[in-house]
Amino acid sequence: MMTYEIKRQETYSKGELLLRSFFGLFYIVLPHIFLLLFVGIAAGVLQFLAFWVILFTGRYPQSWFEFQVKYMRWGVRLSARIMNLSDGYPAFGLNATDEHTTFDVEYPETLSRSSILLRGLFGWIYVLIPHGIVLGLLGYAVAIVQFIAWWAVLFTGRYPESMFNFSMMYLRWSQRVSLYMAYMTPTYPPFSGAPDEGLATNPTPTPAPEPDPAADPEPTPEPDPGPDSTEESSGTSEGFPDEEKRD
Repeated sequence: MMTYEIKRQETYSKGELLLRSFFGLFYIVLPHIFLLLFVGIAAGVLQFLAFWVILFTGRYPQSWFEFQVKYMRWGVRLSARIMNLSDGYPAFGLNATDEHTTFDVEYPETLSRSSILLRGLFGWIYVLIPHGIVLGLLGYAVAIVQFIAWWAVLFTGRYPESMFNFSMMYLRWSQRVSLYMAYMTPTYPPFSGAPDEGLATNPTPTPAPEPDPAADPEPTPEPDPGPDSTEESSGTSEGFPDEEKRD
């Protein structure tokens, strides 16, 4: 399961939009890409090594997996600003946090060795080609949507919700393909950009409320005594005077 969310703001800064558009290449893209280039080399080496580890053990080393997720999370922060989906400056670093973006991937306890081998040898045929064709066509549509949304934000300060959701659909779809080809999920990427169920999209179960000890419990109705018990009670009470006389 993958969680990929970018918070749609109620209003966007027109000044930041213009600043990113004209100078974002210099103060956002270049410094981040320069650092991500070196981090990406390390991620590529770990992905190559992970292929062989999974092939022999059926498990993705968890520390390597977490490194890959942090690397992708950095890219999510950067993409949100490049595509004008979020204001603010994307934070540097693998452990940085961002209030506007959420990205997480469920760690698979075991992975199929045969599936990993098939993916490594022929994934470009049955994964990259079909998804690449569709995503390539969608990419042109996203570019048009981004252009229209740019003017909408410039004049209204608001990002049209339908255009925002369309861009998010494209980002989720492409990210699922990347995860599958990086051996980080056993699930073949669907031809869809809808959110996954699970992780942050699943509501946390609410525990049942504990009983309040201060509250008065409901009185338990006393059983209605039958005629036999009435007679026994009468006989017992009649016996008490005799005992007193004997005393």
